[in-house]
Amino acid sequence: MAKQDGKKIVWVIKNFSSLQSEECIYSDPVLIGDCKWRLCACPKGDGNIDNYFYLFVEVADDESLPSGWKRFVKFQLNISQPGKSVSCSWGFQTMIPLTKLHDKKKGFVVDGELTIVASVDVLEVIGTLDASEESIESSRPLKKMKLSNDDNNVEASSVKESIVVNGFQVLSSQVESVRCIFERHPDIAVDFRAKSQHIRTTCMSFLLSLIETLCKSLEEISNEDFVDANIALTCLKDVNFKVDWLEKKLDQVKENKEKEQSALAQLQETEESILKLKQKAEEQKAGNQVADHFSLFLQVVDYKSLPSVWRRFVKYRLTIVPQPGKTLVQRKLDALAEEQKAVVSATRTTLSFDDVV
Repeated sequence: MAKQDGKKIVWVIKNFSSLQSEECIYSDPVLIGDCKWRLCACPKGDGNIDNYFYLFVEVADDESLPSGWKRFVKFQLNISQPGKSVSCSWGFQTMIPLTKLHDKKKGFVVDGELTIVASVDVLEVIGTLDASEESIESSRPLKKMKLSNDDNNVEASSVKESIVVNGFQVLSSQVESVRCIFERHPDIAVDFRAKSQHIRTTCMSFLLSLIETLCKSLEEISNEDFVDANIALTCLKDVNFKVDWLEKKLDQVKENKEKEQSALAQLQETEESILKLKQKAEEQKAGNQVADHFSLFLQVVDYKSLPSVWRRFVKYRLTIVPQPGKTLVQRKLDALAEEQKAVVSATRTTLSFDDVV
């Protein structure tokens, strides 16, 4: 059973030591925020990696959620142990070795019971879900229909709007993307052996999420996005997904990000130099930094040879005409700034789904 403690789910699995089923088990759903969450565990491993305890946190009845529904959350999973715990910030198929988990000296399993604590903090809500509608929807029978598709063995649900493509259950909005991935990389999951549909769906979500990250513009991609992308890629490789092609694309985006940051730093330095030159020119124009004075006179040529009483009364004005345009240094700096802007623009070319896949 599971109980709620603020934003935490506390799940006590009774008779854990004697569980023999290879299927996943689930905690009771717990309401956190506006939706229900639950924990998923495989006491014997996930079928793909048999020697590790599998643990994930998920939204209960996620297949019944409306299209476009999203929750951005920060969560942590803990396997309680007297005085300390094993934790991770993602669900993992390799959460902890089974030998270590069942070792009586480690103290994870006490009197046959295993206690798991999950903290879930909802950071952003996209789309709403009425609790009464959720309850009604989840109680309806699942009606299935066959779709004609010789290549991908597609099976769809008319109520929950989920479709199975090449053995992976995905949302109807994801079908085209998933089919495209398998068409271009038919061997991507040939060594993937997990039987649980939940595990298969989770891994496919990792894959699609990673591709979505790589399709962002460089301005939108943060260092945290790269950390999450590395974690997702590691998870996929750990379960034998063949994603060498995706790893190369990730490295390419990282390289472009580094080029962008370098070009931005150089551009900022150039623009600061241009600003300083402009400020100096303004100060010189105002006469604030003139160390010497320029002398300028108008006179009669050979005035010494003129008679002593010679005079002319005149009205005159002297003007120094400024030269149009900028100094050579300013022009060079402006040209350099334009080149650096072009480099930044080139590195910021956003990859499309086709580019990544």
